[in-house]
Amino acid sequence: MKVYFKTFGCRTNIYDTELLKSYVKNYEIVNDDNIADIIVVNSCTVTNGADSGVRNYINSMRNSGKKVILTGCGAVSKGDELFKSSAIFGVLGASNKSKIDEMLGKSEPFYELGDLNFIDKNIVSNYENHTKAFIKIQEGCDFACSYCIIPSVRGFSRSIDENIILKEAKILASNGYSEIVLTGTNIGSYGKGNNTTLGKLIANLGKINGIKRIRLGSIEPSQIDDSFREILSEPWLERHLHIALQHTSQEMLTIMNRRNRALRDLDLFCELSSMGFALGTDFIVAHPGESKKIWSEAVENFIKFPLTHIHAFIFSPRNGTKSASMSIDVSPQIAKERLKTLQNIVSQNNIKFRQNNAHKSLEVLVEKSCGDDIYEGWDQYYNKIKIKSSKNISKEWINITNYDIMQEFNYAQI
Repeated sequence: MKVYFKTFGCRTNIYDTELLKSYVKNYEIVNDDNIADIIVVNSCTVTNGADSGVRNYINSMRNSGKKVILTGCGAVSKGDELFKSSAIFGVLGASNKSKIDEMLGKSEPFYELGDLNFIDKNIVSNYENHTKAFIKIQEGCDFACSYCIIPSVRGFSRSIDENIILKEAKILASNGYSEIVLTGTNIGSYGKGNNTTLGKLIANLGKINGIKRIRLGSIEPSQIDDSFREILSEPWLERHLHIALQHTSQEMLTIMNRRNRALRDLDLFCELSSMGFALGTDFIVAHPGESKKIWSEAVENFIKFPLTHIHAFIFSPRNGTKSASMSIDVSPQIAKERLKTLQNIVSQNNIKFRQNNAHKSLEVLVEKSCGDDIYEGWDQYYNKIKIKSSKNISKEWINITNYDIMQEFNYAQI
């Protein structure tokens, strides 16, 4: 029997899929859903749109005669509904990953949701088709942002034992992965209740032979503590940090039930920028309550932030959250205009950042070939670079000292 894993959503789901694969012993894992007998869908449920994408894929696989098993965040939010309607054969909750081999062999439909208190014990030692490796360091979130469903489908924050993380990192390094990306639901909360911190964990990861660069997923402004500041000058820490703001109007942050404070965030960003970091953030445009006055305040503040990267998106109501019950005040057209305003500001900031750093050499991990002797990778500032080379440089580290600054990326010939 052949099994295909379909992954939706975030880096944490990419990690979880590899973890699921590690428990499969009696089935052949394939990379083509057309030839698979069983489809395991690792789902995302962060928005209503994400649910729709998962549902559409499930329906297409079921209609083609596949046995479909649902796992991931959508198993909690939509598993019962999909199971009762026979859209899926089985539901496998995240706490039951180790049972997947047994579940794949079930002849009768099953619903094994489990609980939200689990801590994964297995580790991932390889990533197919990836030049970098992901390590999940924690699960769940204690925040209660009004727009977010994730705490109710991932549970409260709990950390994976540091010894397990270090063991996993050493194995990955020995298998040739020199860049690792730390991921989780809310990685800045790592170590809470365990007398440790994210900064202390990263400091120990940086001591492992073979690890050249450590990248982080999104962290919250309030989670950059003294232990984190102690590692900011380490050469193996990526010179890019993604710090979630979500908005730059204090009034809107209050509506969103966010913990960060707009002007205090600005001081932090300016401090990190002065140390040479490229800085990214998340921003939700047109959340309920975003009046013209709030938007004007947000833009006035936003311009002051030394942002070089942004993941901005228009608010999408998620059923089951407080924000979904609020009325939307902003028309789709105005929302698009506001989104474009932010993106244009950051795009110009990014170009200026690259111009100001043009005298610095770039440490690039080449991730893929684009054909015609063009390769693509990312530098230490998380800026894309395209490299023309007659030699195959895929998966290699390249030091670039001479390059051209283009609108959306840097370009070099070697």
